[in-house]
Amino acid sequence: MKVVVIGGNGTIGSHVVTALKQAHEVVVVGRNSGDLQVDMASEADLKQLFKTTGTVDAVVVTAGDAKWDKFESLTEDDFYIGINSKLMGQVNVVRIAKDYLTSGGSITLSTGILADDPVDMTTSAAMVNGAIHSFVKAVVLELDAVRVNVVCAGLVEDAYEKYKDYFPGHDPVPMPKVTNAYLKSVLGKINGQIIRVNA
Repeated sequence: MKVVVIGGNGTIGSHVVTALKQAHEVVVVGRNSGDLQVDMASEADLKQLFKTTGTVDAVVVTAGDAKWDKFESLTEDDFYIGINSKLMGQVNVVRIAKDYLTSGGSITLSTGILADDPVDMTTSAAMVNGAIHSFVKAVVLELDAVRVNVVCAGLVEDAYEKYKDYFPGHDPVPMPKVTNAYLKSVLGKINGQIIRVNA
């Protein structure tokens, strides 16, 4: 299989790339690194990305920004960071990549625990994650030859030290368990699923 991993040098993406590379061709895409570069908030960038890769068997997205701050401090522009990058960025990946996927190919998006279990200062990020879940459940009703799933992980082990103060009482999710959720989506046959991964 030929798999494009957007965010392939990130905390989660790097593990997914390592696992997939054992048996598949992987194109690593990052904002400033990797085989190819892309700005998730740019539709033009995404179109150029898939023109460059050509036909692929699977796409994984582990990228996308959202602003964390107190609700009273968030401006409209702050909300649009998450809407333009993490939400529409992933929606646009589906819109564009579907035309480059082999029949039965898959697109795996990423959200996180905030969709179901938000914490302080995550109104914007939680909103975007929830929207992506609804999008995945709806879009598969209209796509016949392409599978779309989303991995929704808890606080992952490799980010625990950085974010633990934001997530009191949360147990870190082991990285192999997170990675396997992506493999389940890419290598399996499931479709329209929110793959929740908790400790």
